[in-house]
Amino acid sequence: MDLSGVGVWSQQLRYGDPGESAEAAAELEELGFSALWIPDMGGDTFEAAEHLLAATRSVVVATGVLNLWYCPPEQAAASYAALAAKYDDRLLLGIGVSHAIAVDSAEPGRYRRPLTAMTTYLDGLDAAEQPVPQDRRVLAALGPRMLELASRRARGVHPYLVTPEHTRIAREAVGDGPLVLPEQAVVLCSDKDEAHAIAGGWLRGYLSLPNYANSLIRLGFEADEVASADGRVFDAMIAWGDEAAIRRRVEEHRAAGADHVTLQVLTADQTAFPREEWRRLAAALL
Repeated sequence: MDLSGVGVWSQQLRYGDPGESAEAAAELEELGFSALWIPDMGGDTFEAAEHLLAATRSVVVATGVLNLWYCPPEQAAASYAALAAKYDDRLLLGIGVSHAIAVDSAEPGRYRRPLTAMTTYLDGLDAAEQPVPQDRRVLAALGPRMLELASRRARGVHPYLVTPEHTRIAREAVGDGPLVLPEQAVVLCSDKDEAHAIAGGWLRGYLSLPNYANSLIRLGFEADEVASADGRVFDAMIAWGDEAAIRRRVEEHRAAGADHVTLQVLTADQTAFPREEWRRLAAALL
């Protein structure tokens, strides 16, 4: 399983038109991206992963990330085993605890003790009839305790919405062996006003969630600037500009210890497949 190079993180591949999703996945593989990452915001994540696996030949398909509250570990292990056997062991299982506001909206009070919940979930994957191998799972880890757990119980970490400085901290926390696989949001545009018009509201929405806000505060940002998602916070979180600017950010993550960087392209129409942007990034980065 090649988890080097650059990948694509895409909600369109997961929730967009199935025909275009399959076509785009095949093209991304041909362009040279090493992994396709899909979120879990409802629905059958393994069915969505199989759709992409069936459309491709060799690229890794990764869940970025499976919400542990909605898929029991025994079910996840059985689904993983079936797809790994059918598709040449190309599925990487990213697992996360999500956010209280999302989990509790359906069942108030369900979200609690996330570190314990993750530990219990990993125990369930290990105890399943067909266990998920430790080297085929990564954790969505932001804080020090989840990073430490990942260093012991997974192949590495897949931090979402992070900076190169967080990548450095993650590398130091997990050590030399485990993988560090950060997601990076990018906007290909000509100026900062355009970048803000495309990504400003998107970023504010995410930074209203305590997990992401606290992650930035741990890095030294003030709570009020995190809430505004402007100024240096915006520049730290969103790589914007031309292809050279995106390349610089990818190289910053690599210099900080990333093994693989997966890019989430943001555009004015965030439901549309950013296929031209993917092509431009492939030409510049691959």
